[in-house]
Amino acid sequence: MEQKRTILLVDDERDVIELLRDFLEFAGFQVLIALNVGEAQSLLTQNKVDCILLDIMMPGESGFDFCRRLRKSTDIPVLFLSARDTDTDKIRGLGLGADDYITKSASHWEVVARIQAVMRRYQREGGPANEALLDFGRLVLDVKAHEVQIDGQSVPFTGREFALLQMLAEHPRQLFTHEQLFESVWGEIGDRHAVAVHIARIREKIELNPAQPAYIVTVWGVGYRFEGKREGSATT
Repeated sequence: MEQKRTILLVDDERDVIELLRDFLEFAGFQVLIALNVGEAQSLLTQNKVDCILLDIMMPGESGFDFCRRLRKSTDIPVLFLSARDTDTDKIRGLGLGADDYITKSASHWEVVARIQAVMRRYQREGGPANEALLDFGRLVLDVKAHEVQIDGQSVPFTGREFALLQMLAEHPRQLFTHEQLFESVWGEIGDRHAVAVHIARIREKIELNPAQPAYIVTVWGVGYRFEGKREGSATT
């Protein structure tokens, strides 16, 4: 029997979180509950967690601050679930490395669907045509290990950040529109503005000068193109 995936719900509204737990358990997940960041941190040290669903406003440390700390050490998928639905909050959440941002007005089944979508992307490896190691000199992607190295040092990447970078790096010089990237990495449900936010985060991690990127180049009004040259490739 396939082992159930574990979701950690972090929210100080017990009624809300217990109802959502019931839906997630019905959908086949194992669910852990934390009413604040301290409890969440304790559960993470004691359990293998496959995904975190995180509120923003809680007593003590906020969800934003917790996500920022998480991204320094792990790429576990994180989805914000918040009553706050402003673009500013969404951009900030995605900018901190969250894989998705869901408002509490969403139906429970939409929440389940978006968790499943994020986890599928996180678990997905390259297809048959993908190579295990993409070496561009100072930038190296290990597809099987789901790891990015810059100058020999491992750099934490979220599942979506890795999926975006992998898609671009596997097709050097190919132009991808915002729509193509969104549909490939996010699927049908999500916020299209997230593409630009995630590209900006990737540049901060891989570019010597993110303001003048050498790897991921913007084609204004259209999308992005990867300009890295594979090590050992023939000169064209």
